[in-house]
Amino acid sequence: MLPPCPKTPNCVSTQATSGVHAIAPIPYRGTAEEALTRLAAVVASMRGATIVERGAGSLRAEFRTRLFRFVDDVLFEIDAERKTLEFRSASRIGHSDLGVNRKRMELIRSRFGQSESPA
Repeated sequence: MLPPCPKTPNCVSTQATSGVHAIAPIPYRGTAEEALTRLAAVVASMRGATIVERGAGSLRAEFRTRLFRFVDDVLFEIDAERKTLEFRSASRIGHSDLGVNRKRMELIRSRFGQSESPA
């Protein structure tokens, strides 16, 4: 289980049920380890990203904005049964992120899909 989003609109999570926080998980093909390896490569290639921890079935990263150096925390967990990447992305401070976390996660979704070899 991912931590719940706070009441503020600066967080998105695949396990949230409210419209402002809810976002779809990322489906994957292949093994969970292959998916996590591809995900790590996608995250590592992004500006301002630092992979903080990679565990069995999970990845934790920080994204730092260029201008004000704000930090967003992102946690990914593999759901091997559903073959999805579940995630939560949240700003550490502030109220609104102007949609930055959602946009970033949709960009990761797109890049992850592009990195996946056809079945």
